[in-house]
Amino acid sequence: MALQIHPSVGVARLGNSPINAVPSPVIAVSPNDPSNICLSPDTIGGLPFNGDGNGPIVKFKDDAGRIKRQGQLFRVFKDNGIDELTLDSPEVASMEWTVHLANKKAAWYQYSELQGNLLYGQENSYQNQNIPFRNPEMVTEAQRQTLIVDPGPRTISGRDSSVGFDKDNVPAGYPAQYPPDTVQYGVAVKTLGALWTDKSGRLIVLGGSGCAGGNLPLTSYGGSSTWHDDISDGPVYCTITFNDGSPAVSLSAWVIVGSPDFAPEIVNISTLSDTMFDVGVRNLNLVPQMYNNGIWNPQFKANYYRDIFPIIDRMGRYQWVSNVQPMQAAVNGPFDYADPSPENKTNRMNFYNLFRQNDAEPPVKGNSSGQSYPQEQLFSSEETGKMFPMMPLNSGSNSVSNTNIMKFMALDETQLFLLAQWAEGNFDNNRDYLPYPVHPLDAGSVGNCVGLPMCPGIEVTWSLQNPVLYAAPYVIQQYKDEAWYQANGLTPSRDECEGGGCEPGDLTKRMACPWQADFFQCTVQYINFTDIYANKATLPDGSKAPLPPSYYSYWWPPQSPWDVLVGEFTAEGQAATHVPPGEQMNYARGINSFVQMVEYWYALGFLRDKNANAENGYPFIVETERNNDLFTYKEIHIGQISGNVQDWDTTLPVFYIEPDKGKVKKRSLLAANMVEHMEEAAFKAIETLTGAATLPRSGSRSRR
Repeated sequence: MALQIHPSVGVARLGNSPINAVPSPVIAVSPNDPSNICLSPDTIGGLPFNGDGNGPIVKFKDDAGRIKRQGQLFRVFKDNGIDELTLDSPEVASMEWTVHLANKKAAWYQYSELQGNLLYGQENSYQNQNIPFRNPEMVTEAQRQTLIVDPGPRTISGRDSSVGFDKDNVPAGYPAQYPPDTVQYGVAVKTLGALWTDKSGRLIVLGGSGCAGGNLPLTSYGGSSTWHDDISDGPVYCTITFNDGSPAVSLSAWVIVGSPDFAPEIVNISTLSDTMFDVGVRNLNLVPQMYNNGIWNPQFKANYYRDIFPIIDRMGRYQWVSNVQPMQAAVNGPFDYADPSPENKTNRMNFYNLFRQNDAEPPVKGNSSGQSYPQEQLFSSEETGKMFPMMPLNSGSNSVSNTNIMKFMALDETQLFLLAQWAEGNFDNNRDYLPYPVHPLDAGSVGNCVGLPMCPGIEVTWSLQNPVLYAAPYVIQQYKDEAWYQANGLTPSRDECEGGGCEPGDLTKRMACPWQADFFQCTVQYINFTDIYANKATLPDGSKAPLPPSYYSYWWPPQSPWDVLVGEFTAEGQAATHVPPGEQMNYARGINSFVQMVEYWYALGFLRDKNANAENGYPFIVETERNNDLFTYKEIHIGQISGNVQDWDTTLPVFYIEPDKGKVKKRSLLAANMVEHMEEAAFKAIETLTGAATLPRSGSRSRR
């Protein structure tokens, strides 16, 4: 019997609502309390499910204002991908699940944009680029291994069971590694989450609680030495035994634990599913009738609703998390995008020509070849009075440093090919289209993650563009000598992009540590668009700033929103947030540094479509569940700054966190709960190193 686990790569997300199992007085009731968790969506752009799996999520937070962890449900299907096997199936005797989560961030190299990416050749390796390690004082492999958060594997079986990735249940003989129990700043990482089974024996992987801590002040968005967080990833195994005595079947998958998705109904223009699909098409023979032996098939017929509409729809939804008027103008053109007629070809070609092509390789500072690079181009036309920004208006995968520059985003190669087929008229608009050979649960899981740009990204980074990481399309290649690391522990410096498969922790180790620091700063970017070989200039004080002239662009607003509509529609809610509904405000208002983001990330709101599933189908996506009582609001008179009394009648809104937690506690029960939560977690105030790179990546403190 051919069986598979779906999703092949699952995505769970952090949350700080407690998940402790609760005792049940009735055997038939699950001992795992589902009320404080949710389950990952199984479609791209779908809402998470309530913890019991019944219906879309009602509330993203618990009654104390803490975020529910998003668990990834893993299921076993027969080879038709439709029929499921569970403990309720008459032929199944048992299902045993094993998961090995790890966090390798502290043992890896310092984050360095695209340096280290072997897709640009071995000369771009970490060693050849002289990239230092995080925690460079730890020199030997044995020392660096102690920096890995590696609780070892956990095994679970049966119905309504649970087990944590904690110190007190490490498998016998496994050389587990945990960071120190106490830290000078933040909160120590003591667990990477838990495993549950549901009433039918399916697996739910729950990640950590958003803890991050260290013993040195934070220095930048990339993090600091001595710091750890509880992001993780690793393999998922299932062994199924049968009642008829037939041989047991062993299966495997992978899980990524990422940061919360604060706008789940808004999808990145190029998702991680698009990245995996592109790798599969161009390297793993996924759709041979489209791409074979290194050649695109010009006769391949695209489908508008499968291949083109998602790009247009995603670009249109960016308006709820960013201000991208040119992108709105592009997707609201005066023609029918689904019309394949020859008469409509000029309109389709004009739209297609708005999209920049991919750079063959990023330009390196000092290269004076004069070569033109598509991803350095901002405007599609620079004739006098005629210019329009090229699409998409996202930052490229390196608009930050002056090495391996990639200023503006381009769609991946497969997306661009399909868009070109559509522009030429080689497409149909049949809604009953033939899907690609990818299981919808596989695409639906990673389709809610960032695919491009990757600098580094949000959940994972550019390593997922490398075909050596895959055993098959959408399937992660696992380390071939698993028995070695089960006996000796995980390796700290081995680069899986050189081949040989992935160990636990390899997919997330290139991300910022702590994740909250980069989440705060990786929002907008001022991008130079005239000098191919430079992104930033050195100021007289030695700091770096965007090289003018520059253009205001975004990183990945569906994952890290920037401009949002406040969604408080009651007098009480508006009194708390000080903003009327319909007014677009900065999403992170009141969290004014990456240090504050480490402490108060869970106070952020969730974007939700208030008109979802309505007959008219018009989205109305607004901010909900923000912990407004944490923030203090004041209006600053311009005259206070200018000294001009004539400026007094104009004010600017200012949001900030009151340092006196006693004052915050008195505001409401929710505010008191938030403060008490941090006290219970023993959160220690964080410092930043004097002279540290505290500026956002854009080089500007201005958060309009």
